[in-house]
Amino acid sequence: MSQVSTQIPEQFNVAVELVDKNLELGRGDKVAIYYQDQSLTYEQVYRMVNKAGNALKSLGVERENRVLLLLLDSPEFVATFFGAIKIGAVPIPTNTILKAQDYVYLLNDSRAKVAVVSEALIGPIEAIRKELHYLKHLVVVGKAGPQQIAFDELIQAAADELVPADTHKDEPAFWLYSSGSTGFPKGAVHLHHDMIVSADLYAKPILNIQENDTCYSVAKLFFAYGLGNALYFPFRVGASTVLVSEQPKPETVFATIRRYKPTLFYGVPTSYAALLQAAANTPNVDMHSVRLCTSAGEALPKSVYEAWRNKFNLVILDGIGSTECTHIFISNRLGDVKPGSTGRPVPGYEAKLVDPDGNPVPNGEIGTLMVKGDSICAFYWNKHEKNKQTFFGPWINTGDKYLIDEEGYFWYVGRTDDMIKPGGIWVSPIEVENTIVEHPSVLECAVIGVLDSDNLEKPKAYVVLKDGFTASTELAHEIQQFVKNRIAPYKFPRWVEFIAELPKTASGKMLRYKLRQLNQAPEAPKGADPDRGGVKG
Repeated sequence: MSQVSTQIPEQFNVAVELVDKNLELGRGDKVAIYYQDQSLTYEQVYRMVNKAGNALKSLGVERENRVLLLLLDSPEFVATFFGAIKIGAVPIPTNTILKAQDYVYLLNDSRAKVAVVSEALIGPIEAIRKELHYLKHLVVVGKAGPQQIAFDELIQAAADELVPADTHKDEPAFWLYSSGSTGFPKGAVHLHHDMIVSADLYAKPILNIQENDTCYSVAKLFFAYGLGNALYFPFRVGASTVLVSEQPKPETVFATIRRYKPTLFYGVPTSYAALLQAAANTPNVDMHSVRLCTSAGEALPKSVYEAWRNKFNLVILDGIGSTECTHIFISNRLGDVKPGSTGRPVPGYEAKLVDPDGNPVPNGEIGTLMVKGDSICAFYWNKHEKNKQTFFGPWINTGDKYLIDEEGYFWYVGRTDDMIKPGGIWVSPIEVENTIVEHPSVLECAVIGVLDSDNLEKPKAYVVLKDGFTASTELAHEIQQFVKNRIAPYKFPRWVEFIAELPKTASGKMLRYKLRQLNQAPEAPKGADPDRGGVKG
């Protein structure tokens, strides 16, 4: 890690490193972005970034001021993100599917002076504009309405040359808000060196990303995962990226791959499962351009990995990253994949498991994952108590529960608040879920702990069925028996409830707490046979 740090000069502007440098290296005419019918070269992106930076300055944005980006994946996102960083301001890529009141919190918490918003997303912002204490300008990509500024007009009036701010490598460059799956979102403050560290430790050695690669990410740019996949990884090496503003439905994903022929495909477990199901009914599925796939966001089940490998002859490198750590820090790698595991620490990062008192746990036992690396955010904005609970010198408490096997591979077993303890023995909901999804009828599932009629916690499974299967009590019992035959019998779900879809964050992470909120304790009489009590179809 120190080696990477020493390669970054003290005075360092990451927008210059990721955009301007590609021109210096002779890549000005090379395609940087594929978007709809556009093919933007690095020279065009450079000019657009400069115009965006100058446009923000014309609105009074100064060094360290925050700029909220509520944008669909597009060249305008790239230009505004790097344009803000280049002038020393701090862009905040923001989740595009939140509710209006969420944006009240984010805009007031960050004190952003300017928000740049896609026209399709402007409704929630206008609805809460009177509640925003710090926002001065609302810039719209698309048709601007009253008291809004048209992005295109602003850009056209701006100069295409820009002197970059003389920023420090340890100066804030951008923020990313956590998904907020538990409590209010936390603004993770990232520094100018963070993206370079992530790209140089993960993208270059693990993915072997090269100038001739084309990247396509199902995860959008406002996610930490997507931001690396589709933006600073390719820009770090002068590769190309495919940006798609539409939601990644299987038909859209397959059409995008067919059209742009990406070589690196970045997905999440939910998308891989959906793509596999759609592939069975989709003609002309062509994945031949793809040389490597990655997965993050949640644990990739072994069954999905193997089905993908069998269907497309492609390896998926599963890993774990986080908003706080910028990108992936534990991963499988080519020639070293253990299906179902998260892999081993990416060189340059350190990882350990600790008990509730902070003491290391031996291999084979469950502990809380602590990570050390130079891409970890500096702190959470305005979250003093949370900072003390999360950051321990160079280490960060991820809140994830893991165990390490005898070969040093890390196995995800759940979040700290997701573990279930039926009969006094810890059960990982991930293990139960991974077993259930191996049943031929199951598309995906989530397992939570539910109190039975004796007020004892037992596993309950929420199951989404594949097309062609019908929910029934018989199928629920079949799934229960399927689990009992494959893992320790005490781990089987005492209840199976079929559901149309599972609650998730926009990045595909399971929101088990929503299932816990929605769940009503099954009305099984005391002493009922747990194999037959409380099954819902």
